[in-house]
Amino acid sequence: MYQRILNSLQDFFGISRKEARGALVMMLFCAMVIWTPFFFRRWILPLVPTVSSPPERKVLDSIALLLERQQVSHPYREKQRSPAYGTTQVPEAIKLVRFDPNTASEKELRGVGIPAFIAGRIEKFRSKGGRFRRKEDLLKIYDFPQQLYARLEKYIVIPDQSPVFDVGQNSSSKTYSNTGVRGETKTGMQAFDINQCDTTALIRLKGIGSKLAQRILKFRDGLGGFCSTDQFHEVYGLDSLALAELKRYAKVSSPVKKVNINTATAEELGKHPYLRNRKQVQVLVNYRTQHGPFRSLEEFRNVKVLDDPTIQKIGPYLSF
Repeated sequence: MYQRILNSLQDFFGISRKEARGALVMMLFCAMVIWTPFFFRRWILPLVPTVSSPPERKVLDSIALLLERQQVSHPYREKQRSPAYGTTQVPEAIKLVRFDPNTASEKELRGVGIPAFIAGRIEKFRSKGGRFRRKEDLLKIYDFPQQLYARLEKYIVIPDQSPVFDVGQNSSSKTYSNTGVRGETKTGMQAFDINQCDTTALIRLKGIGSKLAQRILKFRDGLGGFCSTDQFHEVYGLDSLALAELKRYAKVSSPVKKVNINTATAEELGKHPYLRNRKQVQVLVNYRTQHGPFRSLEEFRNVKVLDDPTIQKIGPYLSF
């Protein structure tokens, strides 16, 4: 029976004999932890005598006398506290007026009917450099009610500021839309290699600040380099403006860093963003050990732990 359970665990999870024994012990321990409260309440707790002695009369009288003396010695405290205890917090009156979500204070946001916790999220979003470019951007705030937005839509005012910049020696002036996170527009932008650049090149793009630039480079280094501009969509926090700027100026010119699937350990494979599932990585390593090295990407379909989209994404980063 014991051997049969271990064999079933090995076949189901694709793990070694030692790992199967550890998993069995963990399962038994979890079952014991789950059922212990039931057995305790059902059989042990009824056997414990419950003796509750009532408090002594003298102790209660002494406590009451002590409280009475404190009230007599500090009567002004009761006068100061009593109004506060008797009053209830009056909710702020809601008055629908025109407001700019980029400049309105938390009190003004609450005044138009926005809940206090959502007003706090809006303030936190603006403090990190966020900016509302359209009315619909308010719905990007987590848990912003759709019905509340429909009621406030005609009162939301987002000015369209279009400052004019003088471009160097050119006497003609051009107007640039000030809708990005960064207020200034850089001139003379040239295409650059996204796999070789640093944060300086990314910060020059509209809609990308220092934090977003660091996040892009961290994702790029984890991948081993971008192999397609479509991967920009996988970076968390990039809006339509930042993606448009990246696709316009960031080019994929240098090759990506590849990992040898036949020599890399499970730990090395698990560091790649497309292979974060430890169970899948372990199954790949076990399959390689049992059937020999992989010769092509098509053999990944024989393992049946990765779907076709994942195989296509991880393919450019593997060598055989």
